[in-house]
Amino acid sequence: MFEVESPQISEQLHAGIKRPLYQYTARGSTVLQGVTFGGIPTVLLLDVTFFFILILLFSVIRKRFWDYGRVALVSEIEFNANSDTGASGGVAFKNVVGVFFWFVSFFFLDDDEIHERCGEDAIHYLAFQRHIICLLIAVSILSVCVILPVNLSGDLLDKDPYSFGRTTIVNLQTGNNLLWLHTVFAVVYLILTVVFMRHHMKYVTYKEENTVKCTLFITGLPKNAKEETIQGHFNAAYPTCAVLEVQLCYDVAKLIHLFKKRKQAEKSLTYYEHLHQKYGKRVQINPKPCGQFCCCEMRGCEREDAVDYYTKVRNELMEEYSKEEQAVHNNPLGMAFVTFQEKSMATYILKDFNACKCQSIKCKGEPQPSSYSRELCVSNWEVTYAPYPENICWKNLSVRGLKWWFRWACINLLLFIVLFFLTTPSIIISTMDKFNVTKPIHYLNNPIVSQFFPTLLLWSFSALLPTIVYYSTLLESHWTKSAENRIMMHKVYIFLIFMVLILPSLVMFKYFYHMRQHTSSASDVLPCRCVFLPDQGAFFVNYVIASAFIGNGMELLRLPGLILYTIRMIMAKSTAERKNIKQQQAFEYEFGAMYAWMLCVFTVIMAYSITCPIIVPFGLIYILLKHMVDRYNLYYAYLPAKLEKKMHFAAVNQALAAPILCLFWLYFFSFLRLGFKAPTTMFTFLVVNITIVICLAYTCFGCFKYLSPLNYKVSDGSLTPFGNYLCA
Repeated sequence: MFEVESPQISEQLHAGIKRPLYQYTARGSTVLQGVTFGGIPTVLLLDVTFFFILILLFSVIRKRFWDYGRVALVSEIEFNANSDTGASGGVAFKNVVGVFFWFVSFFFLDDDEIHERCGEDAIHYLAFQRHIICLLIAVSILSVCVILPVNLSGDLLDKDPYSFGRTTIVNLQTGNNLLWLHTVFAVVYLILTVVFMRHHMKYVTYKEENTVKCTLFITGLPKNAKEETIQGHFNAAYPTCAVLEVQLCYDVAKLIHLFKKRKQAEKSLTYYEHLHQKYGKRVQINPKPCGQFCCCEMRGCEREDAVDYYTKVRNELMEEYSKEEQAVHNNPLGMAFVTFQEKSMATYILKDFNACKCQSIKCKGEPQPSSYSRELCVSNWEVTYAPYPENICWKNLSVRGLKWWFRWACINLLLFIVLFFLTTPSIIISTMDKFNVTKPIHYLNNPIVSQFFPTLLLWSFSALLPTIVYYSTLLESHWTKSAENRIMMHKVYIFLIFMVLILPSLVMFKYFYHMRQHTSSASDVLPCRCVFLPDQGAFFVNYVIASAFIGNGMELLRLPGLILYTIRMIMAKSTAERKNIKQQQAFEYEFGAMYAWMLCVFTVIMAYSITCPIIVPFGLIYILLKHMVDRYNLYYAYLPAKLEKKMHFAAVNQALAAPILCLFWLYFFSFLRLGFKAPTTMFTFLVVNITIVICLAYTCFGCFKYLSPLNYKVSDGSLTPFGNYLCA
């Protein structure tokens, strides 16, 4: 995106005078010149080779460690039944346990099987991917069949068939009218994206919303509020609305932790009791971490009877659990779930609390009063529909107010410092300068060094980032899993776009200037001006190739999860605990992180689809492989998750940012090559501004839609009972 040029050369550009090749590329730069076709053939060969190695490794590991995670949660009877009869799509469990037979499941799994096992969110996620695939097929045809020949028709660069720059927009002369075609196609890509995403949104529906419409979730209650007082307020203020139940919320974080530990101890005890009853065998264990590997007894590492040990642990945990259960009622959170007899009653009260009522210069809602209003501080209440119990993070409800915001600010500030200053490519450049690795520059004139390793390093950073953001989001203590996933998706996407797309584009100027200082004399170093370098797109093409083959291969392998599983198995005290670990290794699918990572690569593809059309076919390969890997992981590796459809709508909104960035990239190119007054520049600028205005209006409308009473229109349908909340 950057070029070095003198004032005289700038005047020649505006005059339409053809420029020599060296003014577009950096002589002696290993990244920008001297590699065949931008290093793409070499990188493609290496990445495909690594992909097949990862597939072979996955097949072997899968054969060896098949019985952990989600599969370990399936009962032995169900497992055997599925093995004999097979699934409806013709894929039996016994057939996919083999070294390579698992590959068959990619083609025989249908959406009905995935829906039954993984839920509606998995279907919406896969449908979103299919819409992206169809969009990229259309974009690939247009880019390869129209844009690429137009770029090749230019004569601004040399006629070397191995020059990657000839395939980019830089190959066209400044005054070439064919530049209008690029602008028009950028608008066409935006329209196509809107059409495909709009079509997808029409089918993102739920048989039952992820909220319990008969129940309201109320926050802002006084901590000394009683259930009878709350019910009395609603009976007095809304006499036509019958309250069925009021449940106060308490701080149950420690209670949940003790409950999980007690269940683990009970499972281990049951395992050894069953072993004793069936075989008459009393097992001795070493109750220390890694005790299963101790082959000798010494002081402090004595062996104990397994049944006696786990009986003692269970009794201690039950006693501690009982004490905490009694003490938890002394820690109310000032929250409550209120269940009404009908949906219309809950809807009426929600409208009364949240509908916009303008009084003088303030815009606020004044709910119906009662004699309990002052005691309950009704004016401070925040009322929403209650999420389903499985969508609530119960242990996080105690983190709220200033404590939550302070925690959020500290975590995200630290995250920003770590990711922005320590993982950007600028750090790589400064490190290269510090160790003077560019001194023997002629030894680095190799596509493996100049293209493969930089893209692999960038992919490694981008692969590490979702994990860091994931744990930082967990530490933020969001109240619902849907909010957790949605925030995670936005954060990962923003950080990835800066790391993968924006910062590398900006830092390439520094790299180019750095290389010029090492390869040219002082008199040859010219003033610097930011434009598009011909070979810059090759870096992003190689990144997409790395994501397609190495990224999807690693995602299929799930190496971090396997490493964590191995460590936990080593730390286990006994065989029973190893069995529990196998079952606990199953996690819910992180839709937020997966959406963000996929959309980051999609944004890179769309951003360079006009200026560098070669990138689109490789992007299509990435999405196709990603779709196959995700189908497998959703069905076999992860637990189902139930989220709000807001999550999927947010992903659609982020997808619309991709063609907008493409317009931005084209505008910057046109502005720097042709000037602001050029017709193509003015047209692109106008389209970009109109698009931004429309997006802002849509976003604001979506954000403030809840203020309208029309949002609370009652729909027909059966009532949903409410009685599964764990409020202690």
